[in-house]
Amino acid sequence: MRETLSRQVADAPPLSVDPAGQAIRRANRVRRRRTATGLALAAVTTVLLSAGMVQLGDATSREQSPIVVVGDPDPTNRPFPTASIPAPVPSPETSAAPLVSETLISVDGRRTVLRDVGPAERVQPLPNGDGWLVVGAPSVAGRTLWVVRDDGLVQVLLAGAGEIVLAPDSLQVAWRDRGDLLVAGVVGTQLIGAARTPLPAQAEPVRFVDDSILVRLDPAGAGHTLWRPGAGPLPKALDKLSLNVYGQLPDGRLVGQVTTTDADRTCLAVLAPTHHLDPVRTGCGPDLSQDGVGGVSPDGRWLLVNGRVGKTDKSLLVDLQQLGPGATAVAAGPAMTGAIVWSGETDASYLDSSGELVRVDIDQVRAGKPASATAVPGVPAGVRPILVEGL
Repeated sequence: MRETLSRQVADAPPLSVDPAGQAIRRANRVRRRRTATGLALAAVTTVLLSAGMVQLGDATSREQSPIVVVGDPDPTNRPFPTASIPAPVPSPETSAAPLVSETLISVDGRRTVLRDVGPAERVQPLPNGDGWLVVGAPSVAGRTLWVVRDDGLVQVLLAGAGEIVLAPDSLQVAWRDRGDLLVAGVVGTQLIGAARTPLPAQAEPVRFVDDSILVRLDPAGAGHTLWRPGAGPLPKALDKLSLNVYGQLPDGRLVGQVTTTDADRTCLAVLAPTHHLDPVRTGCGPDLSQDGVGGVSPDGRWLLVNGRVGKTDKSLLVDLQQLGPGATAVAAGPAMTGAIVWSGETDASYLDSSGELVRVDIDQVRAGKPASATAVPGVPAGVRPILVEGL
């Protein structure tokens, strides 16, 4: 019996179904499917990456080095970035002139030094008062815009730009980038929400007028227009008279200089704040310079503007309430350069051509006592300071 059972175990009949073989064959099929899927995904990924590289190459193959902007200059509506973007370092092609120190002075003679930002042309306080926006002087590489904070941070916002203008509250900046005009918001150390429009060959931004940008169409001739970001392209200006715009009245109208039929004579005018800047009121008495330097008092009553008394260059005081036929002006002091800072409705300050400080008291000027220039204590010889408000 034992031997019979042993032979039966040793000679077990083959199974009709092989479980191990089935498992092996099923595993092989799964492995082949996964391999095929992986190869297909790799092929698709390769195609997409190749297309992306072609598009990126096309987007960056400009003949000139692109302007450096912190932020997104695309005019389409996009959400503002929430992350801080490090400021780029300008390339050798777009870098500004060698950095220097710039001396700022206030209307009462106080001074401070900004390091590693120059050469600078204009300076405005940041909206929160903890630093400055600094517009660089023109160079072969273009202009640079820095933010300089009181904690020592010095950061580039723009490099290689054309003309740069700042809003009075320092919350916006407009600039020319080759053939375009751009405007963006200033938030911390970023430019965000930029919008752009094509710009004629010789045109350049001049100043902010409320929410619009005043654009001078030809620096060598007459004509301005206003562009409102987001409201379409730059309007075709009908203005062919305005040479310079000095400021804005409380009611929104502008004060500027216009041409006349006499090629050697210009006039002052109050201009409507429209695309074609229609003159509303004109006064043709004062002998005005065409350098564009001037400033309107906060209440809109007074205009300080460069002109001539006889053959001598002077700053002139004009009563805008009396602007009309036979308008007159009185000498206010030496000719002005740079910014004009109004400390009130009847007090203004500016720098003369030698960099000395001139404080204008309107009442004294009207009484026949023009202001004179005084050296700023502590400013080294040969250093030209920049007059600022809020120091």
